[in-house]
Amino acid sequence: MVKLKTLNETYFADILKEFNDAGEFVGARQDEKQGLLNDFDEACKRFFFGKISEKVLSLSVAKTNKELQRLDKEVREAISKGRKSAEKASKLLGAQAPIAYRATMSGISGGPGKAKKKKAAKKKAPAKKVTVKKKAPAKKVTVKKSVPKKAQKKVVKKKSVKKAAVKKK
Repeated sequence: MVKLKTLNETYFADILKEFNDAGEFVGARQDEKQGLLNDFDEACKRFFFGKISEKVLSLSVAKTNKELQRLDKEVREAISKGRKSAEKASKLLGAQAPIAYRATMSGISGGPGKAKKKKAAKKKAPAKKVTVKKKAPAKKVTVKKSVPKKAQKKVVKKKSVKKAAVKKK
């Protein structure tokens, strides 16, 4: 007789209840935060119109900030709980993948059978650190700049007088 894997519905219902509770808690804290901000806005208007003193408003600021921080902390915690519940539900449903069976004349075939063993992945040895010797910085070479032609002394060749006289003849 073939025995199928079944979903533990009570456990799944508990997970969904946790998820739903977290969502409702977040919504309730957000409503509470909105009410707190509205109350503070009213206090600011009363101060503006001179109904309350600056000292009373400063006390209201401190009280409101403390309460806002508390509410934000509770909302973050509820979101975290909801995320964990969603992950649990997702894992539980993911484990319910169907197993293929077939009806044949000789009976039922298929099923999980013997699972093939996966080869363990060999861990590579960590690469050895190779120290690379850095080359010494190149020595500074002074380059002699060539002097422009205008600055060079002009050397004029003197023609010998004798040769010039000989050429004229």
